Amino acid sequence: MGPGARLAALLAVLALGTGDPERAAARGDTFSALTSVARALGPERRLLGLLRRYLRGEEARLRDLTRFYDKVLSLHEDSTTPVANPLLAFTLIKRLQSDWRNVVHSLEASENIRALKDGYEKVEQDLPAFEDLEGAARALMRLQDVYMLNVKGLARGVFQRVTGSAITDLYSPKRLFSLTGDDCFQVGKVAYDMGDYYHAIPWLEEAVSLFRGSYGEWKTEDEASLEDALDHLAFAYFQAGNVSCALSLSREFLLYSPDNKRMARNVLKYERLLAESPNQVVTEAVIQRPNIPHLQTRDTYEGLCQTLGSQPTLYQIPSLYCSYETNSNAYLLLQPIRKEVIHLEPYIALYHDFISDSEAQKIREFAEPWLQRSVVASGEKQLQVEYRISKSAWLKDTVDPMLVTLNHRIAALTGLDVRPPYAEYLQVVNYGIGGHYEPHFDHATSPSSPLYRMKSGNRVATFMIYLSSVEAGGATAFIYANLSMPVVKNAALFWWNLHRSGEGDSDTLHAGCPVLVGDKWVANKWIHEYGQEFRRPCSSSPED
Repeated sequence: MGPGARLAALLAVLALGTGDPERAAARGDTFSALTSVARALGPERRLLGLLRRYLRGEEARLRDLTRFYDKVLSLHEDSTTPVANPLLAFTLIKRLQSDWRNVVHSLEASENIRALKDGYEKVEQDLPAFEDLEGAARALMRLQDVYMLNVKGLARGVFQRVTGSAITDLYSPKRLFSLTGDDCFQVGKVAYDMGDYYHAIPWLEEAVSLFRGSYGEWKTEDEASLEDALDHLAFAYFQAGNVSCALSLSREFLLYSPDNKRMARNVLKYERLLAESPNQVVTEAVIQRPNIPHLQTRDTYEGLCQTLGSQPTLYQIPSLYCSYETNSNAYLLLQPIRKEVIHLEPYIALYHDFISDSEAQKIREFAEPWLQRSVVASGEKQLQVEYRISKSAWLKDTVDPMLVTLNHRIAALTGLDVRPPYAEYLQVVNYGIGGHYEPHFDHATSPSSPLYRMKSGNRVATFMIYLSSVEAGGATAFIYANLSMPVVKNAALFWWNLHRSGEGDSDTLHAGCPVLVGDKWVANKWIHEYGQEFRRPCSSSPED
């Protein structure tokens, strides 16, 4: 193991051995909001500064070693160098007795690396935890699934959907960021450790391909090698039922590590299995994609997400319209808001330029210090779940007068009472890497839901404000309405969650599609039944 490898191993041990569990748990949520990911740039900049100082120290040390090497080499290049010269004889003895020992045991090298280690330990508590790496890897797999992205394309830094022979560019970055073999291995290993060979195999295959292309080149920062990738890929294929591929990869592993007894036993095992069942040579098991959580509407949901909010035929429906909305409210007479009716059943309206850039920025700034991992209601409890990846914060109206003004504007547009307890405080959400919220209802579907603790009934309506734009993905998909709404910066989306009878409208099942590229922020104002009795009168008709 070279000095770089020893350094990497030591840093890995330091990362596992320090820090308290509570801090590590908080760090484990870095991946769930992009603003938290962005904050991780600060510690890396500090680490870059430390590494720069280390490199400068090492460069000076190596220059001095080169000087010593050249000096001694010049003496050996002259074949006529007389050791009879007492001065040369003395310096030879001195070099062998003293100089070489000082060179080999120089404290300068250890001082340089000690300074780097000390600096690392100071910023270590601010670094992402292993749970963040797992979360980021799962996010890449989620994007791979929902948008049908090609793993080879992702490894090259391109976002391409591959369906049969058709290749569609979903997003073209200005600068390509390609992944290394070690990057792909880490994604594959996260899936592998979960027993998810559907995702593990393509990522490990790409890791093997990239490691093969750079075999023999050692990179200090890499944790894995070609042998590691072959080992994991072979077993993944075996678990998936493809013994032939497992055997081929295991034999390749032994070419690089012929003394590995475990792999030699695996080869014998695979050869015996193939001899007993010759059909295994040509039979490949079809690996089913895991469906966790079991989502009945997955195909519809993902199909809507794949449109990226682009549905031009929708706007050919004559009953949909645009208008300047005042809602007969004096507050809006001088500055009506552009309203676009997106859907009729359920009723969904988009209000363009509902807030200004400065208002959106202030809301994000107010919320950022208070962001915590988003939860969902499960019976009487609220839980963190894999199908909702974001962080959220609640802002009271007392935080800033601008929030009071915002509430007046929402009330004027909707005609509803949005004062507490008739509406919840403004919830601000920042989505993480591949951040999403799978199909769900905003209204409570169980009498034991925590929503009823407000003693103001169910959520009758949702008013969702887009506080940012995204470059790709992140659409709001209404599953049964067959509608996908793209993120429209500063616009607000409004819909009724309940029929006038008080029954939940099942057609409002909706989802936040994974953010492919960008930093998605939204603010939700959930309005409850109580307080709206004369503003939205009840009806016994289930259709109203």
